[in-house]
Amino acid sequence: MSNGSSINEFVLLAFTDTRELQLLTFWLFLGIYLAALLGNSLIIAAVACDHRLHTPMYFFLLNLSLLDLGSISTTLPKAMANSLWGNRAISYSGCAAQVFFFVFLIGGEYCLLTVMAYNRYIAICKPLHYGTLLGSRACVHMAAAAWGSGFLNSLLHTGNTFSLPLCQGKGNALDQFFCEIPQILKLSCSDAYLREVGLIVVSACLVFGCFVFIVLSYVQIFRAVLRIPSKQGRHKAFSTCLRHMAVVSLFVSTAAFAQLKPPSVSSPSLDLVVSFLYSVVPPAVNPLIYSMRNQELKDALWKLVQGMVFHQQ
Repeated sequence: MSNGSSINEFVLLAFTDTRELQLLTFWLFLGIYLAALLGNSLIIAAVACDHRLHTPMYFFLLNLSLLDLGSISTTLPKAMANSLWGNRAISYSGCAAQVFFFVFLIGGEYCLLTVMAYNRYIAICKPLHYGTLLGSRACVHMAAAAWGSGFLNSLLHTGNTFSLPLCQGKGNALDQFFCEIPQILKLSCSDAYLREVGLIVVSACLVFGCFVFIVLSYVQIFRAVLRIPSKQGRHKAFSTCLRHMAVVSLFVSTAAFAQLKPPSVSSPSLDLVVSFLYSVVPPAVNPLIYSMRNQELKDALWKLVQGMVFHQQ
């Protein structure tokens, strides 16, 4: 048995061993990363620069874009580098940092999605109380609570995971393209890993509680939308809410499956697909989902792009 500090590096799982497919994976990841970078950066710039978007909804959207940028930047650049150079190693400290920032940003994002569901519920179901319940100070406090919850959750899980003794006999290979807690626990040769499993179960219960809150909020929203006299207005509201719910459901279901699945149903290919769905897809598609039917945001983005073009000229 050896202490985790005696392991200098971990070996990540490659998507493919064929050099041509490795390069194809690199270009695919690069395209996804640049799209996520561009989409989220445009939303951040538009909300920050346009005073018309200085409202609670866009304030939360700006925070969501920041978290999306951080989470996808924690995993994808390393995966791209590994595919490009064929080097799958990641240092012990680098793995710990990747786990900390990923859990921090993903946890904060989920808390923020819960806050955004509450914001939408108040805006649609209790519009007369919107200014009272969601003033600027309340919005800052809720956003800070989301970031703080993600930070404390990450601190707890990272500290506990990397304090576990690891077995030299089990090697240092992780069946994942980034450092993921369940994969690190597989290398532990001590029953102490049950403590981290217990923490994961507790976190999963909290996540499920937030998901129930989100679902109930949208149920109330749907009931209010059904009372809208305009058929076009109902269709627009339903399509927007359903897209949001689809992203949240994909995020929660795949993340929960990755963390709680029994070892008997685990396989490298399945783990890769599931982790890709909850770690890469949401940050990449969120800018599209939240701006597709939002005319105010489209106008602000167009104004921003025009300003950049004219400034260059």
